Amino acid sequence: MTARDRYGLSLSTGADAAREYRRGLDGVLSLRAGAADAFATAIVFDPRFALGHAALALVGHDLCVEVDLAARMRDAERWAHLGTAREQSHVAAVLAHLRGDGGPMVRHLEEYPVDALLLSAAVPTIAFAGVTEVPEQAWAIVEGAGPAYGDDWWYAGLLAFVRQEQGRFEEAYELSCRSLAEQPDAGHSAHARAHVHYETGDHVAGLTWMDDWVLGDGARTESLTHFSWHAAMHEMSLGDLDAVRRRYDTQLRPEHATGCRSLVDSGSLLVRWALSPGAESVPGLTGVATAVGRDVLLRPATPFLGMHAAVALLALGDGAGLTALAEWTQGHSHPTHREVVAPLARALGLLHAGRASAGASALAALAGSVRRVGGSDAQRELVEEVRIAALIRADRWDEARELLDARLDRRASPRDRAWRASCPEPSAAGRGSDRQDLVALDLDLHRGQRHRGGAVHH
Repeated sequence: MTARDRYGLSLSTGADAAREYRRGLDGVLSLRAGAADAFATAIVFDPRFALGHAALALVGHDLCVEVDLAARMRDAERWAHLGTAREQSHVAAVLAHLRGDGGPMVRHLEEYPVDALLLSAAVPTIAFAGVTEVPEQAWAIVEGAGPAYGDDWWYAGLLAFVRQEQGRFEEAYELSCRSLAEQPDAGHSAHARAHVHYETGDHVAGLTWMDDWVLGDGARTESLTHFSWHAAMHEMSLGDLDAVRRRYDTQLRPEHATGCRSLVDSGSLLVRWALSPGAESVPGLTGVATAVGRDVLLRPATPFLGMHAAVALLALGDGAGLTALAEWTQGHSHPTHREVVAPLARALGLLHAGRASAGASALAALAGSVRRVGGSDAQRELVEEVRIAALIRADRWDEARELLDARLDRRASPRDRAWRASCPEPSAAGRGSDRQDLVALDLDLHRGQRHRGGAVHH
């Protein structure tokens, strides 16, 4: 009997390897722990199982799982010919993605939309940064796959995430709740619902629901630090920085995170916490840098990680690191690394050098391009917040207020109201000037000094 995955696609391997591959796929789709181990076990049972090698390479690359990436890519390519046409296309798409070309994955999904692992990898979600250049492309891929999945609970969660990005919040909420009713631990669906609460400013209800889910149905979820990040974002938006500190100490310290989550969740939270009005004694990012390692900061696997690495290097006061990141991404084969991450690192280098106004202008020029790195609107706001801090440092109060007003138009946020209230009326002297005495994020956080919007201490 031919082995098949959960959606009926054939697997050219034996029963034991197929069972482990299905377990790995289920782990990725449910966000449960153990997916990488399952894929690794599959290739132990069948060393010539190309899909197992490709899957392990994919999660190693995108999720910062410790994997011998070169060996897994080599063996996936070596044994791909033993698989079906669909499996050969799958392996080729993964290998192209790992080499910086997402086109084959997009084309593969046009022919095999029910290939759920690659659909998950192709679009930005909690699990993967995606291979698309703009959200609209990802939306089209997900919507086009609808007929292949019907009322499948995992697909409903994926579509819910798309709908909230499109501002169709009621529909997103209904889809996520329907999925969770069928599969209470459906991580993608819970993630979509978390974004609905955040994007609509429903912070109190969102925080209550998130805490209940994490302690209950979602307790086995591998990416719990990201859900903790969502809870902390509600607390931060409400201006409850004491709650943010408790959340960080108990759930979001770097040692609680797995893979790159310490950078994406712990690191970004620390930066945004430090920028919040009234923040004091915010921990520094040294622990985050240690957890992810120097190579991730200077040679990030994806543009999404590159965005976070650049901001982390700024918060660390690492000007040399920003220069190295800019140079490495400028020479990268992936266009988003070259065209977004490299100029972002250079813009943040200006802030590190104390050139607040020049840095703010460089960030403004990138405002329309940051969406290309993947991830969610809520995550990409990290760059917007650094830009607001730079504008305030450059005494460009009107522009800072405009950005904060636009944020407040999108959702309620006592934190953003307080941030806006901290902007004084512009003065003729110093307006638009560079403040050469200030370096790093907002723009001196790595030195542990008190400033407008908070402080970071090591």
